[in-house]
Amino acid sequence: MKSEDTLKTHLPTQEEFLKARTHYGHLVKRRHPNMEPYIFMQSDNIHVIDLNATAESLEKAGHAIKNIAKRNKKIWLVSTKQQARSCIERVGRELELPYVTERWLGGMLTNFRTVRKSLNKLGNIDNQSGKKWNKFLAKKERLMISREKDKLKKIFAGIGNEVLLPSALLIVDIKTCAIAVSEARKLNIPIFAIVDTNSDPELVDYPIFANDDSHTSIQLIINYLASAIKEGMQEAKQNNQTQKKGKGEYKHTHTRKLEPNEEGIVQN
Repeated sequence: MKSEDTLKTHLPTQEEFLKARTHYGHLVKRRHPNMEPYIFMQSDNIHVIDLNATAESLEKAGHAIKNIAKRNKKIWLVSTKQQARSCIERVGRELELPYVTERWLGGMLTNFRTVRKSLNKLGNIDNQSGKKWNKFLAKKERLMISREKDKLKKIFAGIGNEVLLPSALLIVDIKTCAIAVSEARKLNIPIFAIVDTNSDPELVDYPIFANDDSHTSIQLIINYLASAIKEGMQEAKQNNQTQKKGKGEYKHTHTRKLEPNEEGIVQN
C-alpha cells in the first residue's frame, strides 16, 4: 500500500470485534456456500465468522471508499434494516451524504429520471405550503397535499436534492436491499456491503464479512468506513485549496507588464 493511500483511521482490534459481536453469523442451515472460506467454525449450530477475514476486508474497503471520497464522488448509504437505520441516518447527516433507510423504490437508480421528478414534486409542495393562497384551498385538498408530502418525505428525505447517480453504494444487509444491489450491478456502480453468512459475497465489489444483525457490529463497521470517507473528503478539500493557490501563483508570476511602443500605443 502506498504511503499516500494509508488510512489514519484506527482499524478495530480483535477484542473490539468480539465485544461488538461482529463474529456471530447465522444458523448453519442458512449458510451461503460462497461464504465458506470466511467461516472460522460453528458453535451451537451457529456459524462463527473468521475475524481475520473481517479485519482484512474492512481495511480493504476503507482504502477504496476513501479514494472515492477523495475524488469528490458521492456515496449513498443504504439500509432499510431497523438495526442500522439510526447509524446510517447519523452518518448521512454528519457527512452530508445521501441515505435511504425507509424503502428502496424499484428504479431508484435505473430510472433515476423519474426519481428526480418525485424530488421536484416534493420541492414544489414545500414551496406551495408557504404561499398565502394555500389557506384558501379546501380542507380535503390541503389534507391530500399534506399526505403526499409526508409520503414523499418519508421515502426521499435522505436523498435531498441529488441530481446525479451515486459513484458507490454502502449497504448493510444485501438480502434486505436486494433491489438496490441488483440496480447498482446493472449500472456498474461499486458496492460496499456488510455481508453475513447467509449472503453471497460475490454480489458486491467490497464485501465486509461480519454480523449484519447486531447494532453494535453495524455501528463499529459503519463508523470505521465513515471515518475513511471523512479522511477522503478532507484530503479532497486540501487538494482543491492547493490547486487554487497554485493557479493564483502561476497567474501572478506569468503576468508581464505591457509597455507602450515608440508611438505611445500599448500592444498585447
